[in-house]
Amino acid sequence: MSIFNFFKRSDIECPRCLGKGFVDWEDIVRLKRQLKWVPAPCAYCNATGKVEKEMLSKVAVDCVYLTIDLPESVIEKIKDGDPETIEKGRQRERFVDHIIQYAEELYLKQNMDAESIANLYLSTEEENAAFSVTKEELIKYFQGVIELKNSERN
Repeated sequence: MSIFNFFKRSDIECPRCLGKGFVDWEDIVRLKRQLKWVPAPCAYCNATGKVEKEMLSKVAVDCVYLTIDLPESVIEKIKDGDPETIEKGRQRERFVDHIIQYAEELYLKQNMDAESIANLYLSTEEENAAFSVTKEELIKYFQGVIELKNSERN
C-alpha cells in the first residue's frame, strides 16, 4: 500500500463490535447470532475496533462464518469474497440452522432433553454429518437451544 493510499483510507467504527474490538453477548443478540457465536475478539475488524469503509460492501456484518477461530488465510478469503470459501460458510450456516431446528422440534414436540436429542442425532446423522462434533459438544449446544427456547417463552 502506498503512503498516499494510507492517508486516503477511511476507517470507521466496526459495526459488529461497535468499536470495542470484542463481540459480547449484547452484540450477539443485536445481530441475532445467538447459538451461532460466542463472545470473542471481533473477526470483522480483527479486534481493532475499526474497519475500512469498503469492508461493509464486501462482507455482511452478521456473516456467521466470519469468526476469530478460523485460520487467518480463511478469514482473508472471506473478506476477499472467495466464492468457494463463501459457499463453505453458507453450508456451515445451514448445518447450524438444521441442528437448531432439529433440537427445537424434539424439545418442544417430544419434550426430549439435551442428552436424548444428542443421542438420537448421533444415531441417525453421525455417518452423514457434514461437520463432525462430539457428543459432549452436542449436549452442551442442545442445552443452549433449550435454554434459549425457554427464555423466549417467558
